[in-house]
Amino acid sequence: MPRRRAGLLLVIAAFAAVLFLFSVLSGFLADWWWFKEIGYQVVFTRELVTRTLLFLAAGGLTFGVLYGNLRLAQRGLVPNRIVLQLDKSVPPFNVTAAMRRFSLPASLAGGLLAGLAVAPAWSVVLRMIYQTPFGITDPVFSRDIGFYVFTLPGLAGLLGFLAGLVSISLLLLLPLYGLRGDIILSPRPVRFEPSAGMHLGILVAVLFLLTAVRLWFVDAPNLLYSTTGPLVGASYTDLYARLPAIRVTAVLALVAAAIVLIGAMRRDLSRWGLWAVGGYVAVALLGRGLFPLVIQKLVVAPTELTRETPYLKDHIAATRAAWGLDSVGIRELNGEADLTLADIRANSATIENVRLWDRDPLLQTFGQLQEIRTYYDFVSVDDDRYWIDGKYRQVLLSPRELNPASLPTRTFINEHLTFTHGMGLTLGPVNQVTAEGLPVLFIRDLPPVSDVSLKVTRPQIYYGEIANDFVFVGTKQREFDHPSGEANVYASYEGSGGVKVANLLRRLVLAVRFGSSNILLSQDITNDSRVLYYRNIVERAGRALPFLRFDRDPYMVATTDGRLVWIADAYTTSDGYPYAQPLDDGTNYMRNSVKLVIDAYDGSLTAYASAPDDPMIRTWARVFPGIFQPIDSMPADLRSHIRYPDDLYRVQTTLYTSYHMEAPEDFYHREDQWQIPTVTEARATVPFMRHIVMRLPDEPKAEFIYMVPFTPRGKDNLAAWMVARNDGDAYGKLRVYRLSRQSLVFGPQQIENRIHTVAALRAAALPPGRGGQDPRAQARGGSVPEPGGDGGDARRRTGPAVRRVRGGKE
Repeated sequence: MPRRRAGLLLVIAAFAAVLFLFSVLSGFLADWWWFKEIGYQVVFTRELVTRTLLFLAAGGLTFGVLYGNLRLAQRGLVPNRIVLQLDKSVPPFNVTAAMRRFSLPASLAGGLLAGLAVAPAWSVVLRMIYQTPFGITDPVFSRDIGFYVFTLPGLAGLLGFLAGLVSISLLLLLPLYGLRGDIILSPRPVRFEPSAGMHLGILVAVLFLLTAVRLWFVDAPNLLYSTTGPLVGASYTDLYARLPAIRVTAVLALVAAAIVLIGAMRRDLSRWGLWAVGGYVAVALLGRGLFPLVIQKLVVAPTELTRETPYLKDHIAATRAAWGLDSVGIRELNGEADLTLADIRANSATIENVRLWDRDPLLQTFGQLQEIRTYYDFVSVDDDRYWIDGKYRQVLLSPRELNPASLPTRTFINEHLTFTHGMGLTLGPVNQVTAEGLPVLFIRDLPPVSDVSLKVTRPQIYYGEIANDFVFVGTKQREFDHPSGEANVYASYEGSGGVKVANLLRRLVLAVRFGSSNILLSQDITNDSRVLYYRNIVERAGRALPFLRFDRDPYMVATTDGRLVWIADAYTTSDGYPYAQPLDDGTNYMRNSVKLVIDAYDGSLTAYASAPDDPMIRTWARVFPGIFQPIDSMPADLRSHIRYPDDLYRVQTTLYTSYHMEAPEDFYHREDQWQIPTVTEARATVPFMRHIVMRLPDEPKAEFIYMVPFTPRGKDNLAAWMVARNDGDAYGKLRVYRLSRQSLVFGPQQIENRIHTVAALRAAALPPGRGGQDPRAQARGGSVPEPGGDGGDARRRTGPAVRRVRGGKE
């Protein structure tokens, strides 16, 4: 009977293991088919091969070291075997023999865990192997920046892994030798059996050797990220106290390794080892702890600016270079010019595109006017510019996506076979309203209708921002396309996107991958059907290019032939640029190196290298050859709609409030510190940032810019304003217009206050009933809103609840 139970449990365990392995294999195959569909097989295979090799290398090395040490420690006979017998009715348990049998499974488990822990470092290893030099050296060690960005993380990881492996070996061997009786604790001092002492001594010496290498080649360079002084980077104390102490302790670690080996060979490991370890720890605490503290308090602090000036200069230069602030153009404005009619006429394009609509209330209005059916949703509103009927117009647009969570009946057929896509977009100018106070819409309704030269010929949106799992196209079920009055219009998918079902085996794999037996059993799905998955564009982009960071603000573009595509900005980032100011997550280098275009209909991806000189994207292009296209090959109708990325611009403008000061004295005193003014919107107080079509001073024509004003810290008057240019050859250039510090120029908050003051004065001058002050309201200390007004809350939410404004900035 016990044998039957054991056999049954074995069968159940085997069956569960098969199911688990098949589930893992299904996910693997589904991902492989997906990468093959989008043409990015090299990303999948290179990552998989690198992960596998790292797993095998780390796992094999760990297994070999642990098993070799454990077997070596258990060589020969044990003079005093350890036997446990808790009860006379139970046979005695031979602990010594059990430890010998324990060596193999323990080593295998350690190897498995080590392999799993190291495999995720595939990107670090590939960057180190295929690295591209920056061509810039650090100011302390004169190493290329590429060493810190590419080599140092891999070197630190390797040394940490080896030191950890040796430490674990020691932790296993000490109790093992103790149980074997090879470590004699009494009478004092502690004594080691000669072979055990030699074994442990060698491991301790190797640990000291690894410590010396880490101190010299990792800890010393890491001083360039120190925060000891008033800056990020090596300060006076770091270079004149910590660096010498690190080098001294590195040499001392080598001496300690030699002392330990000598003690092991002389069969006196306990005494020699104690002197080595104690001496190293004492010198390390004094040299790397107390000595720098004394130098900082007694030498640096009294004359900090004088001592730190050279390093402040290095910190400012490195931060400006790492964040692309060293190429910001500067223009001076006096801010005292009078506005004339001639100026207005010369800047007609700017006047014609003065924006009247804010994104948040416009998103609600779009939802009320243009969702049409409950299962459609407008997720975000984007700024863009188009040539419409011969004029350069700034517009606000929002894609109309299908939200499966809002379907009246959520069944497998409805969610995955019938309601498969969104439909078109709503687009209107930023500066026009109807007689009823509603936005003018150039493109509207279902199917999309256009009153201008811009047309949408392929309005179906299969890939968008609303998260959705998977859909099947080309099935026996008709696909809902759009409503038409009381009837519905159906259509068939004509694109090449998706993975073909093909055969029964694929259906089984897909059923396991998506956890739906309906995929396997449905009669509506045929071998010619296609399954579209990873349809959320953010997830799709992240899976295709997992080594890049993506902007939170992808945006839709209508091409000249009427197709709808998404453009997502991607960044190469690092936390290894020496002396540079980091973000909260440690990132201290960022470049907008890739513009990723995703077709909203077939999901095809094209990655354009928008910063070809960036060493990091050049490195990734070597790792994954053929996946990046030159930006010059981007179609002209798409390139005319690329824009400066939002996340990067936010960081750059925030940093520029301090790092426009290049003189170390000014930076130290924060004498000219700026801030970005804020505005109160419906949901939060956010930085004032605007996309605008305007003609910049000294430029011949209007262009699409991203503008941020700066005010002095704690003040509201305007100090300067920065623009990120988006059009033509000027794309990506940053320019700052500085205003005279001797004259007052009103900032955004002051202008808003003046508008409110004038409006209040005019309202007070009107008789009651005409928007003036009502006596009853005056008695209450308030005012009665005009009919049709918002009662002081112009952003009251009246539309559907599922809404967001991109970045919450406009």
